[in-house]
Amino acid sequence: MVSPALELSEDGRLPDGTPVRVLRHRAVRSAAHLAGTNLRLTEIEALRQGVIPERYLRNFKTLDCAAQARLLETRVALVGLGGLGGPILEGLARLGFGMVTAADHDVFEPSNLNRQLLATDKTLGISKAGAAQARASDVNPAMELTVRQLYVEPESFRDFFRGADIAVDALGGIACRPAAERGAAAAGVPLITASVAGWTAMAATVLPGETGPASLFCSDEQTDESDAPCVPCAEDVLGCLTPAISVAVGLVLAEAVRLALGQTPMLGGPQGQMAVIDLERMSLDRFTLSP
Repeated sequence: MVSPALELSEDGRLPDGTPVRVLRHRAVRSAAHLAGTNLRLTEIEALRQGVIPERYLRNFKTLDCAAQARLLETRVALVGLGGLGGPILEGLARLGFGMVTAADHDVFEPSNLNRQLLATDKTLGISKAGAAQARASDVNPAMELTVRQLYVEPESFRDFFRGADIAVDALGGIACRPAAERGAAAAGVPLITASVAGWTAMAATVLPGETGPASLFCSDEQTDESDAPCVPCAEDVLGCLTPAISVAVGLVLAEAVRLALGQTPMLGGPQGQMAVIDLERMSLDRFTLSP
């Protein structure tokens, strides 16, 4: 029996002229209705049969059908929906990650307007969780998204990350970073972490059992369960500029794709390297995190 996704597909072409079978944007809902399933599973079924949902055409040929389907099968747990988390969530939706659980307890305020994707005059005073849910659903309704207006307590990171394939730390400051690393390690989930300070963007992938960036900022004595701030926060001193955030977000998303596809992360693993990009000097450095 021919699946609805295949039956409704059409001849199409990639931007370079390569002929492909395409499931047009509006046909995805029709195929899902006929199959009695949801949009995400419909897109996966199409890709398994070599049919590209129209929204993902520009992901090809960097990705292929198997890789795109794998993104749709990947679970991501994202903590923080502000300057980093908002565009990270948007990027996950546009890339085609299929299942995301996200959390943030905060609301938008005027000082967020300089850098936070979801902060506008209309969203001031609105919860970041609510704005993120609405935005991501508009961008890619196939993504199964659960957003919670929640402050993840230090002792709760393990539970929040449990069951995910990838954890993402998009927290502000460094106070909860050690707890996030411990929680991801306890849940057995690789953690991608990023931060910004002025013109500088930093990112790393921390595999369970490996050393993470928190060890650079907090001594063993300071990384206790209270997770009080270890040192003065660089982003509070230098500010958070949009260009640095954009770079950090790109690093996080690239690592997320690698992890989803089962590839070795470029900013983690046995080498334990953290990328630091200084946009003022246009420099890229890598620091080894292993003790």
